[in-house]
Amino acid sequence: MTAIERHTHFKSYPPKHSLNGWQLPNGQTSLPVAMGNGSFQGQHLPAVDLSRENLAGVDLSEANLTDANLSAIILSTANLRGAILVNADLSHAQLVNTNLVGANLTGATCVNANLIGADLKGARLRGADLQKANLIGTELRQTDLRHADLTAADLQRTDLSEAILLGADLGQANLSGANLHRAELNETHLYQANLHRSNLTEAHLNSAYLFAANLSEAILTGADLRWANLRKANLIGATLQSTNLRGANLRGANFSYANLQAANLRGANLSQVNFTGADLRGANLEEANVRDAQLHAAILE
Repeated sequence: MTAIERHTHFKSYPPKHSLNGWQLPNGQTSLPVAMGNGSFQGQHLPAVDLSRENLAGVDLSEANLTDANLSAIILSTANLRGAILVNADLSHAQLVNTNLVGANLTGATCVNANLIGADLKGARLRGADLQKANLIGTELRQTDLRHADLTAADLQRTDLSEAILLGADLGQANLSGANLHRAELNETHLYQANLHRSNLTEAHLNSAYLFAANLSEAILTGADLRWANLRKANLIGATLQSTNLRGANLRGANFSYANLQAANLRGANLSQVNFTGADLRGANLEEANVRDAQLHAAILE
């Protein structure tokens, strides 16, 4: 394909920059770029302004896009493997099926971004803002999301296995059918989150805030929920075999027809909990507060 010329706009940046051999003098704000091969692999592009550009399928692997303005950009099917996007603005960006494996998005803004089917395995998203982002079916395995804001994000069927979400905010997020196997969720905020049929096997949820969360039919086998707050949570039909709920606040939660075999409920607040039809065989209820708990048709032995 014959190389085409276009203009790429930059924020004002004191030092000189180069891109595909073009030199950017101090104070210059635009630069012609040869785009014939659609590749910016390994380019140094700090503070570049590519907002609203269409770069679908472009190669930006290993590129440095620190502080870049990529708002409303189209990067679907692009290759950003290993790219540096620290503090970049990706709000409203289109990143459908984009390769972001190992990318560094620390502090990035991804509000309302569309990341359906994107691959972020092993990426760093510490402190990133992903409010209302569309992450349906996204690969987030082993991703670092510490203190990230995922409020009201759509994470249906997303793979978050072994992801680190310590201190993250997932309030009102949709995690229906998500895979959170062995995920680190200690002290994570999951207020009114939808975790219906999610896989939380061996997940770490120590001191997590799950007030009014929907965990119906979720699998929590071997999960650590010590001191977690599950007040008014919906756990109808959930599997909690050998789950550690020691000291957890379960007041008003619904465990109807849940499997709690060998669960540790020592010292837990079970007041007003609905255990109708629940399987509590082998569960440890020592020092638990069972005041006004409903045990109709529960299996205790």
